[in-house]
Amino acid sequence: MNTAAKLCWMFVLTLPLLLVGQAAEAGQSNPVNTASASSNPASSATPKRPLQVVASFSILGDWVAQVGGDYVAVKTLIGANQDAHAFQPRPRDVQTIAAADLVVLNGLGFEGWSERLIHSANYQGAVVVASRGIQPLTPVDGAHHHHHHGADHDGDKHGEGEGEGDDPHAWHDPANAAIYVANIRDALIARDPANGDAYRNRAANYLQQLAETTAWAKGQFARLPANQRRAITNHDAFQYLARAFDLRFESPAGWSTESQPSARNIARLIQQMRQQQVHALFLENISDPRMVQQLAKEGGGTLGGKLYSDALDAPGTAAATYLGMMRSNVDTLLRGLTATP
Repeated sequence: MNTAAKLCWMFVLTLPLLLVGQAAEAGQSNPVNTASASSNPASSATPKRPLQVVASFSILGDWVAQVGGDYVAVKTLIGANQDAHAFQPRPRDVQTIAAADLVVLNGLGFEGWSERLIHSANYQGAVVVASRGIQPLTPVDGAHHHHHHGADHDGDKHGEGEGEGDDPHAWHDPANAAIYVANIRDALIARDPANGDAYRNRAANYLQQLAETTAWAKGQFARLPANQRRAITNHDAFQYLARAFDLRFESPAGWSTESQPSARNIARLIQQMRQQQVHALFLENISDPRMVQQLAKEGGGTLGGKLYSDALDAPGTAAATYLGMMRSNVDTLLRGLTATP
């Protein structure tokens, strides 16, 4: 961990003490208001507020919003077009977690910082690992790179430690997406049973949309011949998508954007591009494009557009939701894979 990250964590870890001190001072400075509020029954008869839910990154945040609707207020720690692999919690994130009714994580080692952040916030509430029940891909399954997501690998706390060899990008398989949504639905119901029927209905409607989008995607990819199903991306984030739609992805880096590609890996990819006529290369919305641009230049490939890997696009854009992201990625892949070199 570099010096800046250490200083950030020192501040994050000491923030709860400051918050406790401020709360104590506030309580001493206004004892009359505290007493009058507790002694007046009418003061507690306020409308029920939405469930306060914190999601680790934008894709989970979208699913919580889709299932929760107006019954939830969602805050996302890692926003649109932001790289989760490079994320370092900020002091304000401690306060966000401390005020939550529910925290939603991906698990599979994706949020290596979450254990310390939750501890720093003294959060005692519910934590749902939305990937629970998914069978993760490992290097043996065909994803050939190692994964280095964050500095922490603390075992199975909050479902994070599924093993350093597990690919955390499980959301790119729509069959897995249905499991994520079901886990989020169940967590919302457990935390807010009074609105359970609403969560069930909204989840059912969303799963129907997911099934329709998946059927459309399968129809689109069915048009691709076998020799047009290979692509190169910045980092190895699309193995679940490859498995779902019979594609093949290669990348110079591993499962994290912080993985440094080796000269041997780069040389291997360039040779593979030339020998196997792999000409479609894709940028990612969260990654530095220079490596892929270099590969395209030296290997004789063509840049096929931008894919959304670990984050959604900005609100109001076509890829601002998971279903929108899925459609955008399918369209971009089809254009790039079928383009004339």
